[in-house]
Amino acid sequence: MKKILVANRGEIAIRVMKTAQKMGIKTVAVYSTADRNAPHVKFADEAVCIGEAPSSQSYLMGNKIIEVAKALNVDAIHPGYGFLSENSDFAEEVERNNIIFIGPKAKAIQIMGSKLAAKDAVKQYNIPMVPGIDHAITDIEEAKKAATEIGFPILIKASAGGGGKGMRIVENEKDFESQMNRAISEAISAFGDGSVFIEKYVNSPRHVEIQIMADSHGNVLYLFERECSIQRRHQKVIEEAPSSVITPAMRKKMGTAAVLVAKSCDYLGAGTVEFLLDEKHNFYFLEMNTRLQVEHPVTEWITGIDLVELQIKVARGEELPMKQEDLKINGHALELRVYAEDPMNDFLPSVGHLDVYQLPVGEGIRVDNGFEQGMDIPIYYDPMLSKLIAYGKTREEAMQVMLKAIEDYKVEGVHTTLPFGKFVFEHEAFRSGNFDTHFVKKYYDAESLKNQMAKEAEIAGLFALKQHFENQKIVRLSTH
Repeated sequence: MKKILVANRGEIAIRVMKTAQKMGIKTVAVYSTADRNAPHVKFADEAVCIGEAPSSQSYLMGNKIIEVAKALNVDAIHPGYGFLSENSDFAEEVERNNIIFIGPKAKAIQIMGSKLAAKDAVKQYNIPMVPGIDHAITDIEEAKKAATEIGFPILIKASAGGGGKGMRIVENEKDFESQMNRAISEAISAFGDGSVFIEKYVNSPRHVEIQIMADSHGNVLYLFERECSIQRRHQKVIEEAPSSVITPAMRKKMGTAAVLVAKSCDYLGAGTVEFLLDEKHNFYFLEMNTRLQVEHPVTEWITGIDLVELQIKVARGEELPMKQEDLKINGHALELRVYAEDPMNDFLPSVGHLDVYQLPVGEGIRVDNGFEQGMDIPIYYDPMLSKLIAYGKTREEAMQVMLKAIEDYKVEGVHTTLPFGKFVFEHEAFRSGNFDTHFVKKYYDAESLKNQMAKEAEIAGLFALKQHFENQKIVRLSTH
């Protein structure tokens, strides 16, 4: 494998290219007109503009990307995450053109891309699942009957869903019909598929996922868990590894279950098996993500393994170079997704110009970044600027490193999730490890963040005043 095209943009494109470079593999970037001056374009050995700013006219144009790959004699395509990474047609088309797709085979993407097909595939392995209906449903009466049998509260979910779209929590029977209709129409507009299913709503759930890696020689490893319970709008903002509530026995059980999920669809490469934990710490299979996750760096830090390097090796047909018993957890890692969003205004995207953009540096700090000072943030794509990752020998140490890194991360011109991150990492519920996916709903509101920031500004002001008087004293003493 001499040349890889990265079918993505921003921080993940650079992240993949860094490993390829380290392995002596040339890289090709693709970009839209909006990303003409983006860092990933400058970082690659070659770069090709593939279309206009909207992703439907650039990053989602699979055929155009394959065309570029063929013209430049590319051996493999890495899709990153988002865009075409879970598009089974694209994966198939890449392979059909004699280019290696760095990811699973189309069949596995297809099975795991449908929540219902995924449940069906893993059924034979006795993996615990949340009680519910195991088929798509559009008939309101049939659905209502099933919901009553399962018992409220229930969750209506789009079968083709993701990112929290097409999901509705229904507390009681009288709201069922209207919520069902809303879930179906949301699913149609987001995924072009209105099929939904119903399952029991788990109160106080935690979201814990297991990283797996599979080669083409029948080996599947699990690289431990990541806790992803701090979310807004059903999307993750903060992740950590390991989880503060998983015991070694539970870790082994969940890891073994994740390996079976991978085997159920003949998986290849890096994937993530997601589980829900209820308040008694029982776990239930949720879904599988058939790609590299945004939060993969926390796993890399605690295992000392470059997951992109393994993806590339496995795609080349190599055997995994380690066994399960070789893998150990070392220390603790945290990740904050730094989005250009306003945490004071319901996390709405905050587009604008990066007047100041300075990254923190230091021991235990890693920033997977896609922007630089002076750039505009395009409105066409996900508003993530970077991922801030902190590492420590213990969870406490990792939190302290993270707080210092947040303080040293300077951004002016747009709002970001940095102050929200600080709020979380200082919050007693997070620090104690006693939290769930309702953290934001329970503890966070813009007002509390405003107060915290005002208090800090006041302390900083008083400190500056004290310094001023101290300096005056020194000046007076030295003039006597």
